[in-house]
Formats: sequence, C-alpha cells, structure tokens
Amino acid sequence: MISATPFLDRIDTLQDLRALNEDDLPALAAEIRTEMIETVSQTGGHLGANLGVVELTLALHFVFHTPEDKLIWDVGHQAYPHKMLTGRRAMMPTLRQGGGLSGFTKRSESPYDPFGAGHSSTSISAALGMRVGQILQHKSHNNAIAVIGDGAMSAGMAYEAMNNAGALRHKMLVVLNDNDMSIAPPVGAMSHYLSRLISSKSYRSLREVVKGFGEKLPKSVMVAAKRAEEFTRGLMVGGTLIEELGFYYVGPVDGHRLDALIPLLTNIRDSHIDRPVLLHVVTQKGKGYAPAEASADKFHGVTRFDVSTGQAAPAKPAAPSYTSVFGKTLVALAEKDPSIVGITAAMPSGTGLDMLAKAFPDRCFDVGIAEQHAVTFAAGLACEGMRPFVALYSTFLQRAYDQVVHDVAIQQLPVRFMIDRAGLVGADGATHAGSFDPVFLGTLPHFVLMAPADEGELVRMIATAAAIDDAPSAVRYPRGSGTGVMLPEAKPIPLGHGRVLQSGDGVAILSYGTRLAACLEAAHTLKHHDNLTITVADARFQKPLDTALITQLARHHQHLIVVEDASVGGFASHVLDFLVRQSLHRGLSTITPLILPDRFLDHDTPEAQWEACGLSAQAIAAKVREVGGS
Repeated sequence: MISATPFLDRIDTLQDLRALNEDDLPALAAEIRTEMIETVSQTGGHLGANLGVVELTLALHFVFHTPEDKLIWDVGHQAYPHKMLTGRRAMMPTLRQGGGLSGFTKRSESPYDPFGAGHSSTSISAALGMRVGQILQHKSHNNAIAVIGDGAMSAGMAYEAMNNAGALRHKMLVVLNDNDMSIAPPVGAMSHYLSRLISSKSYRSLREVVKGFGEKLPKSVMVAAKRAEEFTRGLMVGGTLIEELGFYYVGPVDGHRLDALIPLLTNIRDSHIDRPVLLHVVTQKGKGYAPAEASADKFHGVTRFDVSTGQAAPAKPAAPSYTSVFGKTLVALAEKDPSIVGITAAMPSGTGLDMLAKAFPDRCFDVGIAEQHAVTFAAGLACEGMRPFVALYSTFLQRAYDQVVHDVAIQQLPVRFMIDRAGLVGADGATHAGSFDPVFLGTLPHFVLMAPADEGELVRMIATAAAIDDAPSAVRYPRGSGTGVMLPEAKPIPLGHGRVLQSGDGVAILSYGTRLAACLEAAHTLKHHDNLTITVADARFQKPLDTALITQLARHHQHLIVVEDASVGGFASHVLDFLVRQSLHRGLSTITPLILPDRFLDHDTPEAQWEACGLSAQAIAAKVREVGGS
C-alpha cells in the first residue's frame, strides 16, 4: 500500500528535510496539513493558526540550521508543524493529553524548543537575549529568529524588545506573521519581487552608492531624494515605524509561497546587514482546510471534530459556563446602570465580554494584548465615576500586577476584576493555570476578593462587585460549565459573609471557590459509607474574611480542613494567619490546608489534575478519615 504521506515519511531529522528538492516542499506542506487536521480532530487543540504557518515553518527549518540557530515561536500555539518536523511526529496523537506533548513549545520537550511559551509577545525579548548570548560566547555565526503574530505585536513588551534590539544593532530576525489580511495575486507578485530585491546584496549596495552620491549633491536635493525614497518604500512595502525602531524592514511577502520565502530567507541569512531585520509575512488562518478558512475564529481552538464536515463532536448537555453566566449577568446589570463598562485584552469571546460589546458597543473596550494598559485604562474610567469591569484570565492578569498595585490599589479605585480560568485548566497546562491570583491580590490592602461556589453565587458576586464604590474588587471563577443550579436575581451579598451548608461534629471543611461541590460529595460519601457527619462551609470571601464563621468552626470542631484551588499563600494562608493571631489554633487538634501543590502541573484531564493535587472528592474524603475518622 502506497503511503499517503510519502515525503513526510522520509523525514526523521531536519537533515532529511534539507536534503529534499525545493520543488517537493509544496507536496510536503500538503501532507503536513492533512495529517495535522486528522490529528487535531481527535485530540483537540489550536488548528487555524497552525494551518497558516506550514510553509513558513518549512522554509525556516529548510534555510536555517536549527537547533543551533534558535527559532522561537511566540505563544507557541502555532508550533504543531514545527513539532512534526523536529522528531515529535509519532507523538502528535498524545497532544495535550496526560503525559503527552504540550500544546505549546516547551524547553524540556525538545532541543528544538529553545524557549517555552504560552503567553504572547515574549519572543522578541527572548530571541534578543539569545542573540546577545551567542555573541558573548563567540557564536555570532548562529542566528536567532522570533516568529510573532500581528495580534501579539499589539503588546508593549514587543515594542520594548524591538527598541532595545534596534539600539544594540545586532543582526537577528523577527518574522511578523500577519494572518489578519490576505494578498491579492497581483499585489502579492509585486510584493515578492520588492521584498527579494530589498533583501538582496545588489539592492543594498545600490543604496550605499546612491547614498554616497547624494552626499555630494546640494543638501536640499539630498533631503528631497531621501524623503522620496522613504515615501516610495513606505507606500509600496511599509515599514517606516519599524525602521525608526532600528530594524531593516522587508515585506510584505506571501507566507504560503515557498518559492518566495526560501530565497528571501536565504538572502537574509547570508547578508551582512548590521542591524535586526523584520520580515513581514502574510498568511491565512486555516489555510488548506475549507471549514477553517471560512471560520478562522471557530477553528482557533477546537475540541474533537469531524474532518469531513468541520463540525464539532456533539457535546453532552451541560450547565451554562461560568464565562457565559458572567457575560449575561453583566449585560443585565448594564441595562440598568449606564456607568457600567467592560474592558478586555484581546479576549472578548473568551471572557464573555462579546455579549456586552453586542448590546452596548460604545461601553465595551478590547484594548488588544495589553493587560497593563487595560488595568490603568480602567483606573482612569473609575476616576470619572464609571464602573469598569476588567475581564481577564487569571494567568494574564499576572502581567499587569504593577498596575493593579500602583494604579488601582494604592488609589483605592473601584475597578472590578473578573478573573476567568481561575484554578487548573486541564489540557492547556501550567502556562494557563490560574493558580496565583488569590496570593498576589490577597497581599493588597482594601481589595475585596470573592470566589463563587457555583454559577448562582457568581451572579450575586458580580452584583456585589458592581455595588462596591470605595474599593477595588475581584471575583475568580473557573473554566468550564457550572453545576446546573438555578440562577438567582442579581442581588449583592453582604461583604465578608460566608455560609454553612451542613453541620456535623468533629471535622469542619471550609471551602473557598468551586471545589465546594467536591467537598459536599466527600461529605455525602462519609455519611453513607463511614457514618461520619461533618460540617461543610462556604467562605465566599478571602477579603474581608468572615472571621465570625472561622471562629465558630474553630471553637466547635477538633479538626479544620481548608480547601481552595490555588497555591500556598492564598485563602488558606489568610485563615491560618487569623487563627494564630487570635490563638484559636490552640483549640484545634489539626489544621489542614488542601491547596495546589508547590509545583507547576503539566496538562492532563481536569479529573486527573484534581486527583493529583489531592482535591478530588475521593481525596478530600480520605483526608477527613485520616484526621478525624473513627
């Protein structure tokens, strides 16, 4: 039987790739696309962006001598073709599975992943650091290449890195993967020609000759000629701002034309350009798969789907997600309160703010991948009496901590942070796990911190945040579906008031957040299998603590177990601090915090992650038996 992937089957190493004839590479690109679509249809993952960079990936590995030449993929969610070509093809069916390949680049996974990623806009900084390291170690013959998307270029960090690179004037390559536009054939052909011409030695030599000749002309003529050249280049191929930052701009070029990419990259590799180069490459998300081309957003991140139709596998009926509950609740509150506004950083649908944008487009702001700006922008809105809701993933809020402290907390401005993807996130792994927000926000004075046990509590906490006008606040909630409870009216909860859901003797569990369902399941198991009745309470607030509730639990039980889905230093630490300061710990036989372990957890199913952390219902029940069971 003839293999469906004859060229791909010949590649065990990148030396095999570089031994191919250039004319064979388009066929290889088609094979990579076909196999990648089949694989991701079974594993889920990021598809659209990966389909868009197949030719670019081939060209980069064909021209540059990776891994000695360092190739850094920004975010890393477009590195599936890169993984397939660098010895990991056989493991692609394990993508995002427990013990399998990461969905992003990861240093421990391969020497071809020189820098781990997951968050955007880090690649240029990392590549510059590697380039300087090469030069200091007398490896200037090597190269450093950063591949960054047009969305990631909206982040300030990318421009900070470019400013530094332009000042240092070390040769390195930044590939701007522009997948938000397309090139019509006539424009594309001209741009290929211009890009190859501008990168070539003859063009650069000609520029130097013209420059030398121009210096002998009257100043007015020289200035006019220089302006004419800059205007013409800017008009035809862009790059004025890039060149002002000290980069040599080349492009745009069609990122799906290997006959354009390979000679262009070869010119750049072999040139003696004395500064960093930015190559502007235009690609199409979802390239080569009709359903993904028609709906790039839908195929950015996918679950299992039918390759023939592009339709996702039917999902089991589930409760609404926490994200959708937030979006709908905020719209309902905004209908009654014109001062409510929403801010997000390039994640309107991921955070549910697309609902507010549809209902009130002038009161919803997507600031791009710029979390620092998002926070201070919200602080300015709060200064004018608006009620800003900043919706960010927990792991992305980390990027704006200084602004949270300096621009919000110190000034005690009522900015409301809606922290999505709190806790563990399954297949997305450590880079996207929201493990630390209770720690880094819990240290800040005046903050009100809340975590709902279910989607009904989330509705009330959003209303609570909306009503707080004299302090910043935050509500953390997880990825995925709620528990299916009836959604209540959006009325505030009294600040610092927890609740007891069931009472018992001996052991008390105090839960913060959505692990309450696991605590109640553990209590049910203990009652019916161990004849052991325990107390289960829902803290609701990390700040202000419900000190009356904690005091009651400490005085009427021998054992206290504190449960939360965050790292050491969060809610449990605040409870322990209160108990010690009030000497209430002396009346307890044991105090046990059940929290996330002090390590980064790799990707896996959520169930496997909770079990590994000791936060599943079974693990919680086992801990109760250990400390207080009969």
